[in-house]
Amino acid sequence: MSSGIWQRGKEEEGVYGFLIEDIRKEVTRASKLKCCICKKTGASIGCVAPRCKRSYHFPCGLQRECIFQFTGNFASFCWKHRPVQIITSNNYKDSLPCTICLEFVEPIPTYSILRSPCCKNAWFHRDCLQVQAINAGVFFFRCTICNNSDIFQKEMLRMGIHIPEKDASWELEENAYQELLQHYERCDVRRCRCKEGRDYNAPNSKWEIKRCQCCGSSGTHLACSSLRSWEQNWECLECRGILYNSGDFQKPKKHALPNTNNVGITDCLLEESSPKLPRQSPGAQRKDLLRQGSKFRRDIATIIIELGFQIKRKTKKLYINKAKIWNSALDGFRNQNFNPSYSIEVVYVNENDNFGREHPGSKQEFLSLLMQHLENSPLFEGSLSKNLSLNSQALKDNLYYEAGKMLAISLVHGGPSPGFFSKTLFDCLVYGPENTQPILDDVSDFDVAQIVMRVNAATNTADLNSITNEFYNYLELIGCLRIITSLSDKYMLAKDILDYHVIKRVQAPFESFKQGLKTLGVLEKIQSYPEAFYSLFCHKPENLSAKVLSDLFTVHTLSDVQALGFWNSYLQAVEDGKSATTVEDILSFTTGCNSIPPAGFKPTPSLECLHMDFPVGNKCNNCLALPITNTYKEFQENMDFAIRNTLRLEKEESSHYIEH
Repeated sequence: MSSGIWQRGKEEEGVYGFLIEDIRKEVTRASKLKCCICKKTGASIGCVAPRCKRSYHFPCGLQRECIFQFTGNFASFCWKHRPVQIITSNNYKDSLPCTICLEFVEPIPTYSILRSPCCKNAWFHRDCLQVQAINAGVFFFRCTICNNSDIFQKEMLRMGIHIPEKDASWELEENAYQELLQHYERCDVRRCRCKEGRDYNAPNSKWEIKRCQCCGSSGTHLACSSLRSWEQNWECLECRGILYNSGDFQKPKKHALPNTNNVGITDCLLEESSPKLPRQSPGAQRKDLLRQGSKFRRDIATIIIELGFQIKRKTKKLYINKAKIWNSALDGFRNQNFNPSYSIEVVYVNENDNFGREHPGSKQEFLSLLMQHLENSPLFEGSLSKNLSLNSQALKDNLYYEAGKMLAISLVHGGPSPGFFSKTLFDCLVYGPENTQPILDDVSDFDVAQIVMRVNAATNTADLNSITNEFYNYLELIGCLRIITSLSDKYMLAKDILDYHVIKRVQAPFESFKQGLKTLGVLEKIQSYPEAFYSLFCHKPENLSAKVLSDLFTVHTLSDVQALGFWNSYLQAVEDGKSATTVEDILSFTTGCNSIPPAGFKPTPSLECLHMDFPVGNKCNNCLALPITNTYKEFQENMDFAIRNTLRLEKEESSHYIEH
């Protein structure tokens, strides 16, 4: 604030850019100036008003109600020339509350009382505003009524409010929002069957805790409520009563598969409350929605369909070589004219075709092949549950970003479930790496896994020190070297190694992958509904049954009733293992996908009959043409032969490219 000094250096020079020689000169200058308030020397601050010769110390100026502007040239104004707020007309007869402390103030602008520039009825104590500004910082300091920040901050800076360039104090507290990451994990049904107790939770078993889909503040073991899988809907007694009284209560229907035709637009509305409503806690908000009869069922099919509303009618052609699915997709998605929100039209090409012929392709088959390639690509490591790998060339080529982008596009455009993420990778995406604890199963490097196992198996400090010395160079390289004082140090050492290898080592690939996954708002949805997306990313779809596949297909044209009987018998034979094919093979032969996408098929798979010896799968229309035969034995043999050999040839073409 001193009038005779400027920041002539860089931020790291002197004292925050004020050079030492300049500070000494200013001290010398100020020693000759007397404060007009306390009458002592050292008054380095002068009023900037023309012809005003008042000088004062900073504390004296505050006491005398001078104004110091913490912006621009950091000007100072004495009590005679300080800026004031001008109000054209004062129609306020009664006192109004300070919108921060709620104590009443006289609505007249003075040094101690300030008015909001954007809301006429918002008045503040200066002291309240200053405390609020210091706590909120430049990123969160705003009008308490309308949340305006630009106009509000500009006026408050003019009136001498100091707004520090820092994050809000509540954001800097350690573990400030840790409780928001805690899930409710207790069985609340009247008679809990679990011998381990109501608080016991074993994921991926019948003793896994399932939370109420409406309020999230009640739970049950799957077995205690006779739930066959975690995906089944379950409401607690209180929420079920609210649903019943609202008149919208229905017995839950058994849906074998997500069907886009059964999902209405009203089901896809966001459940956030209107900004005009008063804020409520998440639990109260959900209960209130239920009382209004709103449907609060956020199954994964609904969320994916909701994301699909972004897709425009304008189409973009992708020229795909099935033998080089990754490079073709990469070229298409990196094209400057490609827009993720455009409808995708797939055209298959073959570089070995001298005539350059194009064939219409199936979008869902293309996305299914792309996800299969992505799962087996060097961008991920692990056997079944995969984490990101560290591939310097892929990082340099920005392939992690492209992988995240492809995955997001695939989900929104009707592609299959990924199903190969580890729980650790999924938790990093949802809750952040800093709130995720990796496990030994996440380590795919045999040598590193051996080190962690040996650390965990240490029985005394001598063993632990021996292991530390043996792997001294490695531990020093990864920053996990620590002094061993007790046997309990092994737990922290093992944790540090896991944190480095699984999370910190791949921090750059993770951030790049995460940015790609933000395409079309997919990451935001994942973080909003982690329970819905967990099974989609971390578990492969369950095996299909003959009943599911039979219900999936609609009969458009079927003049031969006998063929329909053969078809049903064939499905049952396949399920019973009496055929060389599987139910997934039939679906793949018809649609190009070996599982049902989260949002269902578009168009719906259909059956028709043609006078031919072998079946034909039209993947563009998801249509299966059944052969008309005289006997069931001939029907089964022809179906097995066509499906098995078609899929085998496609697999050989794909593996041939991978090998070369």
